[in-house]
Amino acid sequence: MKSSLKAPAHWFSQNILAWCLLPLSLLYCAISASRRTVYACGLLSPRRGRKPLIVVGNIAVGGTGKSPLLIALCERLQREGLRVGVVSRGYGSDIVGPCIVSEGDDASAVGDEPLMIIRRTRCPFVIAAARADAVAMLEEHADIDIVLSDDGLQHYAMHRDLEIAVVDASWMHGNGFCLPSGPLREPVSRLASVDHVILNNTALEDRSGPGFRLEIVTCRNLFTGETRELEDLAGREVHAVAGIGSPSRFFDQLQTSGLRVIPHPYEDHHAFDGTELEFEDDLPVLITEKDAVKCQGSDNLNVWVVVVDAVLDEHTEQDLMASIKRLTDG
Repeated sequence: MKSSLKAPAHWFSQNILAWCLLPLSLLYCAISASRRTVYACGLLSPRRGRKPLIVVGNIAVGGTGKSPLLIALCERLQREGLRVGVVSRGYGSDIVGPCIVSEGDDASAVGDEPLMIIRRTRCPFVIAAARADAVAMLEEHADIDIVLSDDGLQHYAMHRDLEIAVVDASWMHGNGFCLPSGPLREPVSRLASVDHVILNNTALEDRSGPGFRLEIVTCRNLFTGETRELEDLAGREVHAVAGIGSPSRFFDQLQTSGLRVIPHPYEDHHAFDGTELEFEDDLPVLITEKDAVKCQGSDNLNVWVVVVDAVLDEHTEQDLMASIKRLTDG
């Protein structure tokens, strides 16, 4: 069972510490449930945009692969001729009010995930602390057919037409407890109310069930843009640097591809200054797309960005597209 660098060990078993923290978890769950109830009962009304909105989120903290899945959905919908816009909190950004993200922005200003997504998809993108404000600005300034929200499953002030919850199949829900006893932001029972539960099956040999896998497409030199196949590095020793929610998943995927990995994990959203990519040898350095938007300060020219695609199981993709078609045709 693997966890992110930041995840406490007690999140992954029902141990003494987890049980001692359970009263705080019950309080956390009560607050979370009450926030959802006030909207479900109509005491507060979520703000509805003019276009259909799909939330791609999760109930656990840490990386589950939701951003690669969102990118895959954006690209799939674009191939269908739909104009897609994206909203996000912009984690790590100090921006409170709505702000339009552009490809040339600095990750420290707008967040690493928004910058990664917009550079992959070229979708209009707005971040805001209140996602409903981001939706309003997006619809005002961009000609779109549909909105995707990167995370925001628990942001009930924003109306949503479809909820997709992403679960890491390698560790599922940890010990099943909410914060701080476990890794969950909402109880597992919350998944019964979402429209689609999608498993990130990357780390599993058994990839059955509704889900997707992360497939390495190519490697791109961070500075020159030159591309090479990962197979070119098979059998070679490489440095692998990752500041994502689950660095171990990245390292494992490289090892499965035949590389001899020297792992260098950092916390999710780590602010790279470039020195993290410099070593006393000339071995290739492999990094993720999410980290690449923050790594322009390195002097090492042997840095390669590992480009991955989220590949949906055929049946899962058909189900998702059928649900989305009902929204866009309505």
